[in-house]
Amino acid sequence: MECVYKGNVSVLGNNVDTDQIYPGRYLALVDPEEIKSHCLEDYETLHRQFKKGDIIAAGSNFGCGSSREHAVIAIMHMGASMVIADSFARIFYRNALNLGLPLMVCRGISKKVKDGDVLEADIETGVIKNLTRGEEYAGECVGEYALEILKAGGIKPLMRKRMMAEKE
Repeated sequence: MECVYKGNVSVLGNNVDTDQIYPGRYLALVDPEEIKSHCLEDYETLHRQFKKGDIIAAGSNFGCGSSREHAVIAIMHMGASMVIADSFARIFYRNALNLGLPLMVCRGISKKVKDGDVLEADIETGVIKNLTRGEEYAGECVGEYALEILKAGGIKPLMRKRMMAEKE
């Protein structure tokens, strides 16, 4: 897993809840193509233009609401390389980390960037470069254990790796 992500940014506001990210009426779906087709579907412009590798930037309390993992799974299947937000709901943050979706907290990011800006973000150092505007922002770097989880692809792959190492 890389620590530096580069992509076009789509900006969302504050309090984007898990039902806005992935509406509960689609929880029975299991096909990744169907799942991604409903991710953030109420944000029509983002939904239409989002490409694999793009970055979501959001305001405060991103991922609030229910603790469903489907919201993280939907974002991953939609192809987001990472999410940067002013702040995250704690359960969403933990679900994302456990499933291997890179996140970064950067206070004020939702006001500093515009849709379509190209960002380069390093989760290890916390440095975010806006390549479109020639600006640099200080985000919070991901902790050592969180980075280990992300590098493994999530908590389950990390545990499998550790269990295999113990058997040797």
